[in-house]
Amino acid sequence: MNFETVMQELEALGKDRLKKMYLSNGAREPLFGVATGAMKPLAKKIKTDQALAERLYATGNYDAMYFAGVIADPKAMTEADFERWIDGAYFYMLSDYVVAVTLAETDIAQEVADRWIASGVELRMSAGWSCYCWLLGSRPDREFSEAKLADMLTTVRHTIHSAPDRTKASMNNFIYTVAVSFAPLHALAVETASAVGPVEMYKGKKEVKILRAAETIEKAVARGGIGFKRKYVRC
Repeated sequence: MNFETVMQELEALGKDRLKKMYLSNGAREPLFGVATGAMKPLAKKIKTDQALAERLYATGNYDAMYFAGVIADPKAMTEADFERWIDGAYFYMLSDYVVAVTLAETDIAQEVADRWIASGVELRMSAGWSCYCWLLGSRPDREFSEAKLADMLTTVRHTIHSAPDRTKASMNNFIYTVAVSFAPLHALAVETASAVGPVEMYKGKKEVKILRAAETIEKAVARGGIGFKRKYVRC
């Protein structure tokens, strides 16, 4: 399936209602408004095609960029490729749910994510923390340094309230994910969530969302969700 055909297929799947919703969440033109679930039949036809993924991502069209992540071959991507993709990720749905997800399926994930976390740039930081969430939620505990993750929890504890908004959301999710998916630090993550308390995140000029990692961890414990690992990172 070639580039032109894929773009036509995506456009045909677009819905005005979803387009408006994506725009209100930070997407910008051009986009079609395609539901992620509606992309699955198209993805099954293509499976993996890195060259096509690169062309789609380069369009700047939100739906095409998202679909690029679905059909990308992460192991064929270099650090330079991921730097180019994060440069093009202009809002959190791309940085955290396309670039970070794709990065999480590589052997260079932690190295790249560490660099993004240290960058001081909001969406890079958000993608870095998000990547760790995807990693922790899918890989065995033995693949991680307990000391390193403990240090990261300390960083979150001391900096989350002064972090940029999207980074706050990813850091908050990191606390939750460590508590749920990395058994050795469950207790420390719970302690960190309690110490951090409610986190204010501004979704718009006046709309404030309160993030509460402690409450979400408690709910996960109540439903027996501790130890959760997903089989696949990407859909």
